[in-house]
Amino acid sequence: MFPRIRLKREKSCMLFFVLLLLICMQCRAQAPLPTITFSLDFPGSDPEHYSIALSSDGHASYQSDGKLAIQREAGAEDKFDFVLSPGTTHQIFDLAKRAHYFEKEIDSKKDIAATGVKTLTYRDGTKQTKATYNYSTISAVQSLTRLFQDLSSTLEFGRRLQYSYRYQKLALNEQLTDMEGAINDNRLGDISPVLPILDKIVKDPTVINVARSRAMRIAAKAK
Repeated sequence: MFPRIRLKREKSCMLFFVLLLLICMQCRAQAPLPTITFSLDFPGSDPEHYSIALSSDGHASYQSDGKLAIQREAGAEDKFDFVLSPGTTHQIFDLAKRAHYFEKEIDSKKDIAATGVKTLTYRDGTKQTKATYNYSTISAVQSLTRLFQDLSSTLEFGRRLQYSYRYQKLALNEQLTDMEGAINDNRLGDISPVLPILDKIVKDPTVINVARSRAMRIAAKAK
């Protein structure tokens, strides 16, 4: 009789353990991915405001109020969803770790010309930290600022290319020329987010050949 009771207890314990494991796995699956957000507010610049939210899996979104009047009149969305390359994603999260996830003051507090109000935010399943600054002397923060600002420039090109591809294909070559020049001058960041529109241009026979060739060169650099 006692062995049967012990067997039932063992089965109950095993069932409890399995249920607990399933609950833990479900909670882990529902836990939000670590996310870093960078925003810039700089009146008089173009764009005056933008933000980039990047998850640790590389999925990201970009929002800005750039003065693309023709694009806004056409009803284009301000939000631009994209996927960042694993290398750049890892670099950004590594820099955030080196900056202690913005838990402390990162602004230099020096009397330096205003370059826009910048905000870095870190979120994961257990904490949320946020820091605002104009200029920082912390090297990891400086690198993050440069990465996100260059990425914004890349994404603005992407938005312009998307609009022109849809409404003004003859304008593509001029925009691609400007983009190629910015890349050569190291003024753009990771261009993997705009690969989808570049590939569309390359494969479209209705786009003039010189623009398709230039888009192919730019895409090759990203790949």
